[in-house]
Amino acid sequence: MNGFIALLGSGEYLPAMDDVDRHLLANCGANGRTPRVVCLPTAAGREGDASVNRWSRMGVEHFTRLGAHVEAVPVIDAESANDLNHASAVEDAELIYFSGGDPGYLHRTMKDSLVWQAAQKALARGAVYAGCSAGAMIMGREIPDFRTMGLRTIPAFGLAPFAFVLPHFDAIPLFAKPLASALRSRLKEGEIMVGVDENTAIVGKLNEEWTVLGKSKAHVFMKEESKSYAAGEKFSLGK
Repeated sequence: MNGFIALLGSGEYLPAMDDVDRHLLANCGANGRTPRVVCLPTAAGREGDASVNRWSRMGVEHFTRLGAHVEAVPVIDAESANDLNHASAVEDAELIYFSGGDPGYLHRTMKDSLVWQAAQKALARGAVYAGCSAGAMIMGREIPDFRTMGLRTIPAFGLAPFAFVLPHFDAIPLFAKPLASALRSRLKEGEIMVGVDENTAIVGKLNEEWTVLGKSKAHVFMKEESKSYAAGEKFSLGK
């Protein structure tokens, strides 16, 4: 993958993330053309038409305001994830944006689909992948099963160099803090878990530095140590 990966803790399509999204548009490989953005509400596919339509509308309005050509691609289930027209729209995009919802459903819907294959082709070309909340979680190695407080996980795509990606990190209630501890205890030597605060993103490429953008912090956990990074700071994964 040659393109940037952006993992967001929350805030998709909101003014709080304008600076983040302007950065993504400026680094998406459009090469002087108006960037082409596709917004995928897939993670909300089981929430009904009202939710899907709301995310789609918000994405179109947000990126239109930022000066991009934008299309909401209605991939909401396995059938639509294998639609040739949807796959073509994704493959031609410079910025592929997955909004939040159910990470397990998002992963199952995308896995082995034409749309996901198209996304990987676009990323290999240099397009940007942006995933908020569920869209961020599927890029780690595994997705925590919140019902078991981290004792069980679901395999994910592993396209970002993190074992687990935890969005909304600064908003996790006290009763759920043991989840992070349980996941950290599962890390092997050299593995990393990252927590991304709300209205915050980490942006980077494989084998390169990552930058914290947005309003708050990112938290990098290893087996025996951890460190937090404020907006504007960079961190290396030592790879």
